[in-house]
Amino acid sequence: MIDQVDEFNAYRQKMNDKILGENNKVLKRIFNLDTNAFAEGALDVKTKELLGLVASLVLRCDDCVKYHLESSHKAGLQKEQVMETLSIGTLIGGTIVIPHLRRAYEYWETLESKK
Repeated sequence: MIDQVDEFNAYRQKMNDKILGENNKVLKRIFNLDTNAFAEGALDVKTKELLGLVASLVLRCDDCVKYHLESSHKAGLQKEQVMETLSIGTLIGGTIVIPHLRRAYEYWETLESKK
């Protein structure tokens, strides 16, 4: 049975392939900019992922939250670091963010269970 992480990644990959297959220069550049923005630079990758996570939570983008949770997990961030980041996002975003916080917590648990 496919779990939520595998399902999310399969759908994301399928749709990214279709979108990028259209050979639209603007969309390709946006995707490239996103990839390069989260590469090592003046800020390390872990810090950038936590910034992406908090911004995604505040913007209430569940797909973005999942993406940054998974990237954070792959980068070796600990649950305590992620929870502190989610707490800042919830503080800044307000109580309207709580449903997204719940889904984020559930997704992190799934990532941890896949170890």
